[in-house]
Amino acid sequence: MPDELSVQVCVVGGGPAGLTLGLELARLGVRVAVVEQSGHFNRSFRGESVSPDSVWLLDRLGILGRLRGTYHEMRRMEITDGGRVVMNADFDDFPYPYPYPVELPQPALLTALAEEASLHSGFTLLKRATAVDLLRDNAGDIVGVRVAGPEGQVDVRAALTVAADGRFSKVREMSGLQYTKIPLDRDVVWLKLPFPAEWDDVTYRVRINGGNHGLFIPTHPDDVRVGFNIPKGGLKALRAEGIGALHRRLDDLAPELSAAVRAEIRSWSDTSMLDIFTTVVPHWSMPGLLLIGDAAHTLSPILGQGVNHAIIDAVTLAPMVAPVLDYPKTDKDELAAVLQRFQQQREPSIARSRGLQLRQERMFALSKPLAVTGRRSLYWLVDRSPALKQRVLAGAYFQLQERGAKRIAAAAAVAAPAKVGAP
Repeated sequence: MPDELSVQVCVVGGGPAGLTLGLELARLGVRVAVVEQSGHFNRSFRGESVSPDSVWLLDRLGILGRLRGTYHEMRRMEITDGGRVVMNADFDDFPYPYPYPVELPQPALLTALAEEASLHSGFTLLKRATAVDLLRDNAGDIVGVRVAGPEGQVDVRAALTVAADGRFSKVREMSGLQYTKIPLDRDVVWLKLPFPAEWDDVTYRVRINGGNHGLFIPTHPDDVRVGFNIPKGGLKALRAEGIGALHRRLDDLAPELSAAVRAEIRSWSDTSMLDIFTTVVPHWSMPGLLLIGDAAHTLSPILGQGVNHAIIDAVTLAPMVAPVLDYPKTDKDELAAVLQRFQQQREPSIARSRGLQLRQERMFALSKPLAVTGRRSLYWLVDRSPALKQRVLAGAYFQLQERGAKRIAAAAAVAAPAKVGAP
């Protein structure tokens, strides 16, 4: 690493949000540095689900072609409650250019983004570099970040510093920006198993039994990721029952996996636990600093919205902020106004996804007989109404493509009268 680096934008975090933003800014001629604490991308991630809107964006970014052969298209979603299928969704039924969510290993995605960004002279990727402090001017405004690497500390000075360092954002903590962390009623235990012969590998499966539920996600190339709920803070109690308690929990939800879970999951070290919470940040920015992705709006894992909104944040921000950057002469007031407009533009979409997730969280948690009956009836109603099913899932998977379709329809409606009487 250099002793000191001056750029227009410093992005902390080399995940989907940070690298997508770095790529888009570099393409727009912005000098950008991405600071990533890991030395490589070849590590395990839980968030590998990419929504159709983000697949569409990755294609527009020219990245999707690089990834062919590394991802797996999903064609259906199936919800089973009490051993009976209560809802089926076929993504072929959705009238969008990119109807399929995909399971995409994050190492492949991040490598493709970094390789594409490195083709631009204004892009710098600092690996094995950890943000340790924010740099401030005499007025207290953020003017960059101090990072520590194997060869010592480096000051990266920038007109704008972007925190894209995830749900436990260190930059958010150092900035002093206020936020509210809202714990949900459950945590999730994650594990990976060989894919069962009884299942097709193009279906998301949600299994519910009383107040227990699990997600079963086909994973490239031939595994299934499993996430099942436990009460908030309940891991210690579950572990005290022994590994057999985990085996029995999966027996209840997916007996097809009983043999595999006993063969593969011999101890709790073969699993990981995700603390489920959502984070509400009233103000995503302060002078010289902006939060994006999970740092600004942590979501739950339902319907794989984290990666989706991270990519959308980046693609939305880059063209908004690039025209006002002229380090070291950037107009601070103009930049602050852009950052506020960015938050205003993105918040409705985040709120829509968060609301959908919280409704599903409450549905999953129902355990009393009458409430369970109501839940099954609601899923049954949605399943038998194609219009309602499309409306519900469009809120999770097709917000961008839906808006695009509406704009095209509106433009066609405006243009149509002009054709009347034309030769």
